[in-house]
Amino acid sequence: MDGGRLRSSFETVAFTTPVPFDREGEVDHGALAENVAGVYEAGARLFVPCGNTGEYYALTDEERAAVVETHVEATGDEATVAAGAAGNEREVLDLAARYREAGADAVMVMHPDHTYVHERGLRSYYEAICDGTDLGVVVYKRGPEITRDVLVDLTELEEVVAVKFAVADVREFAQTVEDADGEVTWINGIAERYAIPFAIEGASGYTTGVGNFVPRVTLALFEAVEKGQWDRARRIQRALRPLEDLRDEPGEGSALPNGNNVPVVKHGLDLAGYTGGSVRPPLADLGATDRERLESHYERLQTWTPSRSPDVSD
Repeated sequence: MDGGRLRSSFETVAFTTPVPFDREGEVDHGALAENVAGVYEAGARLFVPCGNTGEYYALTDEERAAVVETHVEATGDEATVAAGAAGNEREVLDLAARYREAGADAVMVMHPDHTYVHERGLRSYYEAICDGTDLGVVVYKRGPEITRDVLVDLTELEEVVAVKFAVADVREFAQTVEDADGEVTWINGIAERYAIPFAIEGASGYTTGVGNFVPRVTLALFEAVEKGQWDRARRIQRALRPLEDLRDEPGEGSALPNGNNVPVVKHGLDLAGYTGGSVRPPLADLGATDRERLESHYERLQTWTPSRSPDVSD
C-alpha cells in the first residue's frame, strides 16, 4: 500500500483489539479470529492489535507476531492492520519485520517507556525506526515525553503516516496540528469521549476499545461526526460515555487508575456473543458489581438502531 493510501486508511475508527486467552492461559487464535471477523463484518476497516487494549506488555514477541497474523487472515482486503511495538530500536525493528512477514501494513511505535529521554534522542530513535522498516510508522503520543517540537519534526518524515494523540488536551492537540507541516493523519487516541472536539481541531479518526462489542454504535458516531451532524453525534457520544467512565475506574479493590480499561472490553465481548474472557496479570478481571454495571449499560445500547439514537435516559 502506497503512502497516500495508507494515510487515508487511518481516516476512520481504529479498533484497538483485545486478545482472548484459553483455559490454559494461551492465546485463543480461533476466538480472536471470530472476534476480529465479526467487527470487520460490522464495518470496521482499521485494526490496531498489540496495543494497550491488546495487553501488549503481557505478550511475548512470538505471541504478538501470531496475533497480527490472525488479524490479517481474519479480515478482508480492505482492512488496514497497524500493530504495536515497543522497546529499543532493535527490538522495535525486529518486531516490525515479523509484522511485515505476517502481512501488517504499519507499525505503531508505543509511547517511550524509558525513565530518561532527550528530545534529540527521541528524534534519532524514530528516525532509525523509519529507516529500518518498509512498514508505515504510526507515532503514539501518550504523555509529555514526546514534546510538540519533536512531534512536529516527526511529521516531516515520509514514513510517518499517522499520529495517535492520546493526551486529553485539545488545546495542545490543536496547536500541534497547526504547527505541523507534514502530511500525516491525526488520530484522536482517547476514544469516543473526545471524538467531537478533536475532530473539530483536525483529527480524521479516533481509536475505540468499546467498539469491539458495540461496533455499530461507534461507527454511527464516526459517521455523524464526519457529516457534521453534531446533535446526533452528541447523543450517541452520551450513550457511550458510561462505558468510557467505567473503563476509567480503578476497579474493585484497587486505587490505581484505569484498571477496568481492558477487562470492560473483554467482558463486553462476552456479552456480545464473542470471546473476551480473562486478562493476564498485572491486570485483574472485573469485580461482580462492575460486571453488573457493564451489563446494564450494554443492555441499554441494544435499543440503538440506524434510525434512532440510543436511549440515554437513566
